Amino acid sequence: MRAVLKVVLLLPGVLFVVMGVRWLVTPTDMSSELGFILADGIGRSSQVGDFAAFFLTAGVCILLGIVSGRRYWFYPPALLLLLAATGRVLAWALHDAAFTADMILFELLVGILLLVGSRWIQPSENSA
Repeated sequence: MRAVLKVVLLLPGVLFVVMGVRWLVTPTDMSSELGFILADGIGRSSQVGDFAAFFLTAGVCILLGIVSGRRYWFYPPALLLLLAATGRVLAWALHDAAFTADMILFELLVGILLLVGSRWIQPSENSA
């Protein structure tokens, strides 16, 4: 079961690292893939820096959790993803944003998988 869970978690881990690097290398492509226009000036700096940091943090933490077997590495990306899903719902409910069910579902699914992984990946409490 642990091996299967590691493989399942490896996929979003690698995906997020790739997305983070792509934010640094091709931000115009990444912004259009996520449905918005790349800003200019300070806005562009914030978009590139913040999105690269979001995805790289999520991906690196997932990969560190898999490699080290330490459950605490799964908590930061789980929190990032679950708060992103919450933010999307609030943006829809309060700010007339589109309801992005596919993105929300993905964030919830991976966030929950990370929480499950935090319980199953670590072999024992002694190794924390």
